[in-house]
Amino acid sequence: MRWQRILAIPILGWFGALSFGQATAKPNIVVIYADDLGYGDVSAYGAKAVKTPNVDRLAAKGLKFTNAYATSATCTPSRFSLLTGTYAFRQKGTAVLPGNATLIVPTDKATLPSMMQRAGYKTGVVGKWHLGLGKADVEQNWNKEIMPGPREVGFDYSFIMAATGDRVPCVYLENQEVVGLVPTDPIQVSYKTSFPGEPTGISLIDRLKMKPSQGHNQSVINGIPRIGYMRGGNDALWRDEDQADTFTERGINFIKENKDHPFFLYFATHDIHVPRVPHQRFVGKTTMGARGDAIVEFDWIVGQLTATLDRLKLTDNTIIILSSDNGPVLDDGYQDKANELVGTHLPAGPLRGGKYSIFEAGTRVPFIVSWPGHVRKGTSKAIVSQIDFLSTFASFLDQPLKPDEGVDSLSLLDALFGKSNIGRTTFIEYAGTLAIREGNWKYIAPSTKSAYDASTRIELGNSKEPQLYDLAKDPGEKVNLASKNPDIVKRLSQLLTKSIESGRTRN
Repeated sequence: MRWQRILAIPILGWFGALSFGQATAKPNIVVIYADDLGYGDVSAYGAKAVKTPNVDRLAAKGLKFTNAYATSATCTPSRFSLLTGTYAFRQKGTAVLPGNATLIVPTDKATLPSMMQRAGYKTGVVGKWHLGLGKADVEQNWNKEIMPGPREVGFDYSFIMAATGDRVPCVYLENQEVVGLVPTDPIQVSYKTSFPGEPTGISLIDRLKMKPSQGHNQSVINGIPRIGYMRGGNDALWRDEDQADTFTERGINFIKENKDHPFFLYFATHDIHVPRVPHQRFVGKTTMGARGDAIVEFDWIVGQLTATLDRLKLTDNTIIILSSDNGPVLDDGYQDKANELVGTHLPAGPLRGGKYSIFEAGTRVPFIVSWPGHVRKGTSKAIVSQIDFLSTFASFLDQPLKPDEGVDSLSLLDALFGKSNIGRTTFIEYAGTLAIREGNWKYIAPSTKSAYDASTRIELGNSKEPQLYDLAKDPGEKVNLASKNPDIVKRLSQLLTKSIESGRTRN
């Protein structure tokens, strides 16, 4: 097997004279996936107003990437691409999903977890799912096991929220069944009509613990109005303030229970997505209000997971990847003073745009890889993407993919481990419209969609004219060079069209 061949070769120089042969087992793999964490939101990437010592410690022990990407500027399509190795724009129904959406991940093709299963790994997902549950055209029954779900796409264990914190149903599902549900109080969910007699964010507006700024005015759970309508399941409802603790406990338990054999843990936090309701012990830890405090809470989660690996003496044999599903947003539907209290903090760092935007801040995200003794320490400018996890680890574990699996996923093992500063040569970014990066050039296709979202105060990057930026000289995408470089615009436009029409980019 490939991992055995790699582990048997002495690696010198930047790996320090350490033989991979000293490892006694296949490495564990842990992906810590933040929600809405921007490029500039952690101190390892330049943040000053908030300190993230646990993320910083991980970066100091490993490799920090400055040109790393989620595939989309929103959550559902990024998660889809991470697990399938396929650009989400290729499949219908991969936009941001409601809480009662059906499963969008194919069950008949290799996914990141199912490939890991074939390689002998125990696989688990803890945290935010947001990829749908159940069969198409069949309404979910939240009062029994919902199939298909995480198990059918390769996870041996799952403890998840169905969608997001601001969408119903506001319950946890463990192995695809609602946790704590009382049979005499069944759950009902609707994204079309309210349930008679049930209060909403409109009827309870003066009694809410967090008021909406736009939308988010339907069912009220834990004093917070949500998107969608729900009734029943009162004993199963989550308490937002305890969410980080709950997910972290389940993640730690998964690690403990599987410490004696290789495991893959996809740990997808809710932080720092809205509604931002960090536990009381984190409230006031920053001057930025709930959003800043949620960043501190996320950093605590990272610390708890890494400390568990240390305590169990698993750190040296565990690959940890930390990243985010898309860029930052301040006001995303609730009045939590994120805009008013941001101060001098730059959630996107030097980048332009944010969540929902085709500009760089929409998809360029923090990205750290750590595996002591095997991954080079330092910083890498290599272009890497979460979409490449499937092919990279399939190659590492000697698990060949079929031609119709991971059609956009490339094996970037050398770049991911820091052996090479060369990663992807091209990459497609998706935010309603499409852009393609080739080397330092970035071309954004013309679009008639809105250029600015007033509710989030984010530049979406859409323009009726083609846009071309030199990201090496202009990472903030301030100078459009399209009119001065028509040949480059034509070539990249044709390359983008070919990539779309071919249905794949992996050879």
